[in-house]
Amino acid sequence: MRFAFFKRFSVFFDGLLACVLVLAIESVSRHSLFSALRFSFGSPLTFLYNALLIFTTLLIAYLFKKRMFFRVVISAFWMILGIINGCVLTNRVTPFNFTDLKLVGDLFAMDNSKYLSQAEQVIIIIALGCLAVFLVFFVIKAPKVSGKIHRVRNAVCVAALGASLPFITRAAIQSDVLSGYFGNIAQGYQEYGFVYSFAASVVDTGMSEPDHYSEETITAINDSVETEETSIDTEDLPNIIFVQLETFIDPYELNFLEYSEDPIPNFHSLMENYTSGYLTVPVVGAGTANTEFEVLTGMGIQFFGLGEYPYKTILKETTCESVANDLAELGYSTHAIHNNSGNFYSRATIFSQMGFDSYTSKELMNITEYNENETWPTDGILVEETEKALDSTEDQSDFVFTITVQSHGSYPTTQVFEDPVIEVTGGETEEEHYQWEYYINELYEVDEFIGDLIAMLEDRDEKTIVVFYGDHLPTMGLEDEDMNNGSIYQTTYATWNNFGLEEEDADVAAYQLVAYITDQLDIHEGTMFTYHQSAMAQGTTEDDSYVTNWELLQYDLLYGELYTYGGEQINEASDLEMGVEDVVIRSVEVGEDQETVVISGENFTPWSVVYVNDSQISTEYISENELRVALSDAAGENVTIVVNQVGSSDTIFRSSNEMILSLVSQ
Repeated sequence: MRFAFFKRFSVFFDGLLACVLVLAIESVSRHSLFSALRFSFGSPLTFLYNALLIFTTLLIAYLFKKRMFFRVVISAFWMILGIINGCVLTNRVTPFNFTDLKLVGDLFAMDNSKYLSQAEQVIIIIALGCLAVFLVFFVIKAPKVSGKIHRVRNAVCVAALGASLPFITRAAIQSDVLSGYFGNIAQGYQEYGFVYSFAASVVDTGMSEPDHYSEETITAINDSVETEETSIDTEDLPNIIFVQLETFIDPYELNFLEYSEDPIPNFHSLMENYTSGYLTVPVVGAGTANTEFEVLTGMGIQFFGLGEYPYKTILKETTCESVANDLAELGYSTHAIHNNSGNFYSRATIFSQMGFDSYTSKELMNITEYNENETWPTDGILVEETEKALDSTEDQSDFVFTITVQSHGSYPTTQVFEDPVIEVTGGETEEEHYQWEYYINELYEVDEFIGDLIAMLEDRDEKTIVVFYGDHLPTMGLEDEDMNNGSIYQTTYATWNNFGLEEEDADVAAYQLVAYITDQLDIHEGTMFTYHQSAMAQGTTEDDSYVTNWELLQYDLLYGELYTYGGEQINEASDLEMGVEDVVIRSVEVGEDQETVVISGENFTPWSVVYVNDSQISTEYISENELRVALSDAAGENVTIVVNQVGSSDTIFRSSNEMILSLVSQ
C-alpha cells in the first residue's frame, strides 16, 4: 500500500529528492549546512534550477522497471560529485570542474601531496569499493515496478524536458538568476550552485562561431591593423623577462589593513621609477592559467565556456600563436620556468603548443626550501633558474617566462609566524588576522625574490627588460569595496630595464600587456599583439568593434579556417626541452656500507629517479651530486643505470647518460 502511494506520486517525490540532493551537495561543497540553507533561501530560483537539473536526470529511472535502483545510482552519482568538490575545496581554492577529470591520473600520482595524501587515496578506494558492492547487491534485491512501462511516452517526456533546458537556462541567464561567465570560478560556484556550475563546465566549452565570420571579414580586420614594422636591430634586441607573481597584489590596495612597514619595498621602488600600472585580469582567487593564457597569447578568456581553462581543452588539441613563437621569428630563444609540477595545468604540453624552446619545472630544480606553511617551494630558486636560462644561449636574445608559486593559497587561519617581519592589523576575526598576516609576510618574501632577481640582472652585461605582474587577488572573501582601486579584477604590474627606456605608466588588461611592452621596444610582431597595439595607438579599445573583431580573430586562430594564415597552420609544436642543463652520471659504485649503490653526477634533484634496465627503483636523494639506491635493487650482470627526472604519472621529463654496472648478487 505504501509502495503504491509513492508510485502514484513518484514524480513529486523525485522533485523533492532533487531538492534534498541539492541541499546535501551544497552542504558538503560549502562545508556548512547553514551556508547551504542560506543559498537555498537567499537564491530560491537558482536553487530550484539546480534541483531541476538533478530532477531531469532522475526521470531516466522511469525507463526501467527497477526505478528505485536507478534513483539510487543517479543520486549516488550526484553526491559523489558533490563530495569530490568538498574534498577538493579543503585543499585548494578552485572548485571541482569537469576538465579536472583529465587530471585524475596526476592527482593519484602525487603521493602525500597537498592535494591528496596516501591515506585519502586509500579511503577513496575503499569507499568506492563499498559503493560498488552495495550497488551490485541492491540491483539484485531492488523492487520492480509492476505492470507495463510506457517507455516511449516516458522517453519522450524525458527528452522534451532535456531539450527545454537550454531555453530555460538562457532565460535564467538573461534574468540574472544564473550567469554565463565566471570571472571568479570559486565565487561562481558559491553564487550559482555546484550542480549548474559543474554541468555548465561539461557542455559549455570552446567558442561558438561568431556572427559574420568569413574570409573577407578576417582579411578586413587584419588589413585594418596599423603598426610600424619592427625597427629594432637584431643586435639590439633586449632580453625580455615576464615574471608572473602568484596571488601577488599591492598590499596598500587593501583599504582595511595596516602594516608595520612597507611589505613590498622593491616592487614599490620599481613602480616609482619604471613603467607600471593596474592590470585587469580575468579571474579572482584562482585560475592562474587563465591570466597566463591571456598574457602569453593576447586572447581573451571571456570568449570561452563557463569556467573553462583553455590549457585543459583546445590548447591540448592544437598549436596556438603566442609571444614565444612571435619573438622566435626575430631570433629569440624562449624559455618557461616554474617551481611547480611540470604537468600541472598540462604546461609541459601547452608550452610546446605555444612554441617555447625549453621549460624548467620543479622536477628539474634542486628545490630544498619551502614556505613557512610547508606547502609550496620558496621563489628564491627562480633567480638561479632564470640565470641558467639566460646562460643557456650564446649570442642570442632570450624571452623568459617565469612563474612563481610561494604565495599560493590556501592561507592558514592559525598562527604560523611567531615573530613576523610585517605586523598586520585590520582582520575582523583572529582567523582572518592570521590569514592576512601569513599572506602579507609571504608577499614580503616574494618581494625579496624580486630584489634578488633585479640584482642578478644588474650584474649581467646584457640589455634586459623585466615585467612583474600579479595573476589574481587572493581568495579571502574580497569585494570591490575592500579595494582602493574599486575592483577585485585588478592587480598591479611593474617593470625594470637597464637601457634607459622611458617610463610610460598605463593601466592595461592582461591580454594587452605583452603588446604594450613590446610596442615600447619597437617590436611589432604577432596577429593578436599587433591588433592590440594598433587599437591602443588609435584609442579604439573602448569601442564595441574592438571586442567584436578581437573575438573573430581569436576564433579564426583556434577554431576557424585559419584565414589569417592563408588557410594553413603556420605554428608548429616545438620540440620542447625540459630544463636547460644535462643530467649526468659520473660514476656508480658500491657504498661503504656494502648495502647501497652510490650514483655520483651532476644536476640531480629531489625528483631524480634511478632506473635499472628501464625499471624504476626506490631512490634516495642526497644532493645535486649524489643519489643512493639499495644494492639489492641494482645488483645484476651488466645492468643499465639511468637517472630520469620524473613528474606526476611517472612522466619522464629528462634522462641522463647510461651507465653499465655489473654487480652479481651473492
